[in-house]
Amino acid sequence: MKTARSLVPLAMVVAIATGLVWWILRQPAPPTAVAPDVPIDEPLGDHPALSSLADPPDWEELNDWQSTITRDEFVRQLESVFTVSPKWREWFHIGETDVFIETGVPEQRFRLRFAKPELEGTNPRGWRTAAEMEPATEDRPLEGVRIAIDPGHIGGRWARIEERWFQIGQDAPVQEGDMTLMVAQLLEPRLEALGAEVSMVRKTTEPVTEYRPESLMDAAREIEPDSPQQLAERLFYRTAEIRARARRVNKTLRPDLVLCLHFNAESWGDPSNPTLVPRHHFHLLVNGAYTDSEVGLADQRYHLVRKIVEGIHPEEAGLAEAVASSFVRQTRLDPYLYEIDSKRALNVDNNPYIWARNLLANRLYQRPVIFLEPYVMNSTLDYPRIQAGDYEGIRTVDGKEQPSIFREYADAVADGLADYYRENRPVE
Repeated sequence: MKTARSLVPLAMVVAIATGLVWWILRQPAPPTAVAPDVPIDEPLGDHPALSSLADPPDWEELNDWQSTITRDEFVRQLESVFTVSPKWREWFHIGETDVFIETGVPEQRFRLRFAKPELEGTNPRGWRTAAEMEPATEDRPLEGVRIAIDPGHIGGRWARIEERWFQIGQDAPVQEGDMTLMVAQLLEPRLEALGAEVSMVRKTTEPVTEYRPESLMDAAREIEPDSPQQLAERLFYRTAEIRARARRVNKTLRPDLVLCLHFNAESWGDPSNPTLVPRHHFHLLVNGAYTDSEVGLADQRYHLVRKIVEGIHPEEAGLAEAVASSFVRQTRLDPYLYEIDSKRALNVDNNPYIWARNLLANRLYQRPVIFLEPYVMNSTLDYPRIQAGDYEGIRTVDGKEQPSIFREYADAVADGLADYYRENRPVE
């Protein structure tokens, strides 16, 4: 990022811009500017350091989880799933009976009391684990399960600025947002046939958010005065859009599970003359692996604690294992492996296909989230199948008898979820 051409220190510029945005976002009229799509590492007055576009968290909401988790379990998840170094101790002060958590506001800490092992309270979560659901039949294992499908990205006319678009010659453009929506539309009736109550986070290739890049230019200029356009676009599709989807998931849809559908890719260079690679792979992401700088932001620290006390990770890990197993069984895709000493991802349960990462979507959605990254859009193996489009049955594609890549994706997810709920919920 370029340095602002000003005698005022950059941190002060960021703080002033953030304060203005914080005020604007609370006005009844639609905002004309927002904060940058980078963490704000300077607090403004009594306001804590926050991620871009984040509201100060309401720590009092966590009082619903007082005395619902033991000290050992809280520390275990904090150390083994949700953080990547011992630096978390700067913000979490662990005692024998409680933990004091820095809220980011001077002289204000939130106290969370631990449960005694024999006296753990009922978890007041707003979603249900498989074990908590009513019995289901073998042929309808998803009976009554509320599932929200979140087709990743936006697609359509927005695909180019999302940088999820490329084209080879006169072939149809590859647009991830369109592809994930197609998979979602195929997956919905499959899940409903298994008994699920399905909702779509988006149904078209139009944004959920009311923001548009042009309305974000003023704030972008405060941070990137020489080249604000790209920053404004990132604010639109990376931050405002995901936050709008999170509000829809948490306040309106209120599912038991969210499926974030994506297609993976490797660097393709010029999108008008892309590079294809001779490999493809697959992995699933659950929430975790907060970096030190992320734990240092009050809103992310709040969401981290909420993930732990709600017991989201055990359910996410179980769902991810079942879906990964189904995917590998049907696709034979190799695992995507993060670097051994990665500070942005943690392997889960020694399963090479499942990794914990702290993404905006799987952090903000207040229920279990399975974030799928299968195939490689610019792979010599997957590109012909993408160009073949959707079709029923088996066709010869690239010299092989293969199903539609979109139906294969939907079938693998549906079968994995069916396997999980048959195994983990009561059966009639």
